[in-house]
Amino acid sequence: MCRVVDLQQAVLARNEDAARELREALAARGTVAVNLLSSPGSGKTALLEAELLLAGRRGTAVAALTADLATENDALRLARSGAPVKQVLTDGLCHLEAATLARHLDGWLPEETRLLFVENVGNLVCPASYDLGESLRVALASVTEGEDKPLKYPTAFGLANLVVVTKADLAEAVDFDEQAFLTHVERVNPGVEVLFTSARTGQGVGLLLDRATAVLEGGAVHRPVMGVPSAGHHHGPPAAPHGPDQGHGHAHEHGHTHTHEHGHGHPHREPALPPAVS
Repeated sequence: MCRVVDLQQAVLARNEDAARELREALAARGTVAVNLLSSPGSGKTALLEAELLLAGRRGTAVAALTADLATENDALRLARSGAPVKQVLTDGLCHLEAATLARHLDGWLPEETRLLFVENVGNLVCPASYDLGESLRVALASVTEGEDKPLKYPTAFGLANLVVVTKADLAEAVDFDEQAFLTHVERVNPGVEVLFTSARTGQGVGLLLDRATAVLEGGAVHRPVMGVPSAGHHHGPPAAPHGPDQGHGHAHEHGHTHTHEHGHGHPHREPALPPAVS
């Protein structure tokens, strides 16, 4: 068992080194990477397509790299935005790693790119432990997945700098308990901002782009409690990635902040949850 743990730590340590190098390389060229994590069918491709289209209208130089086990379906959809898009097929691997991402960016990423959106493999377990050299990590969940998603996947949501709820237009139809979801997010990631979006109606479209642009301009990034190393040895998932300012990007007077915009392979162990919020 010790050998398995040692192997896992070695793999994660090697990835952290590669992530640090990639983050520095991207920063040197003025590019911010945004890592999008969600389960399959969350609607992140539809939302990302809308954000890329808006970025084009705003004149923001963006690019997208999307990873899947098979097919180029997502890349074909995202390419409709007019942004540079690249598909990465992982051949069965359930997550991207920093070295893999760097290899695919080399010689492809346009020099003028300011924001790079990375659509990770649809999975809330494996990708959560791998820093990709991003400056903004986003965990997404659709209302159709239920309000207990943050409790089921505490590492993915607990290490996020931002949480995005998708398909908000279906909330009433699926009896989504918004307050319960916000409470669960607050439990695993106190103070993180939660955005509500719908690619179909346009609700909240542009908020993700706004947050990413703010990071690009040197704004503060929410620092998850789970990502703060404790004294002594650090066990469990790696610290969450951050931009130049590791403080909170928003005032959280009452815990979490949520925003509504109405437009009328490797071993892994989930950590214990923080105490429940009263």
